[in-house]
Amino acid sequence: MTITWWQILLLTLYAGYQIWDELHIYSSASSPVFAGMISGLIMGDLTTGLVIGGSLQLTILGVGTFGGATRIDANTGTIMATAFSVSLGMNPQQAISAIGVPVASLLVQLDILARFANTFFAHRIDKKIEEFDYKGIERNFLLGIAPWTLSRMVPVFLALTFGGGLVQSVVGVLNNELQWLGDGLEVAGAVLPAVGFAILLRYLPVKKHLPYLILGFTITALLTVVFSDIQLLGENVAEVVENFEGTFNALPMLAITLIGLALATISYKNGQNGKGTPQQTTANTQEESTEGEIEDDEL
Repeated sequence: MTITWWQILLLTLYAGYQIWDELHIYSSASSPVFAGMISGLIMGDLTTGLVIGGSLQLTILGVGTFGGATRIDANTGTIMATAFSVSLGMNPQQAISAIGVPVASLLVQLDILARFANTFFAHRIDKKIEEFDYKGIERNFLLGIAPWTLSRMVPVFLALTFGGGLVQSVVGVLNNELQWLGDGLEVAGAVLPAVGFAILLRYLPVKKHLPYLILGFTITALLTVVFSDIQLLGENVAEVVENFEGTFNALPMLAITLIGLALATISYKNGQNGKGTPQQTTANTQEESTEGEIEDDEL
């Protein structure tokens, strides 16, 4: 399957929109899982898009930016990994490791270039402010969008237009001469979400709320087993009873959601009914603080 011109056009436009959304609108449209959904819909394989987008979303779960710092561009990595995975029939886990993560890392350099180029318009706005030229301020503010969007649109367009042959050759090598490397990349792609969880737990106050972590993990594991058995029972009943269409796929996720909601409610109420004066609470928090962990009021 080749990537058609309209698919390249839509993916390129979305690549430009998602960074603008991330900087100005702050909706979920700039998240990797949303990028995977959009890319999957455009490429005609929603499942692959969600697998890749969800995996990269979990990978950067504990990664954030502060001030002028930059981070890996998982959104663009998701777009390219999904497009090539669907068009070339590439294993999604392998596409995450071989395309998604490298592209996301390389785009850090273009992110810095976009920030650098944007200072040109910032200085022009400073000049227009001194001249009380409000139209000029608005015009240069809008022109500042160009470096950001082009930093994503240009690489996506060039890669999808001219990179298909190169990626196909790499996939062929990974599945034949260097199959051991291809298998390793698949394993790495499956492990990356766990790395994201580990990074997130590193900065959350896990030691302070360790009972909740243990309780949530245990209940989730138990309910997953219970619902898996219920689903298996439903499949067996369906083989015996004609026209039986019972499905239980959504139950585990619903249970996890309700457990998370209950624990969040308990934590919120405990926070509202905090013991001691604010000064005492601050002192206790500092005593219980552990190096590297972020306290609740910083989240």
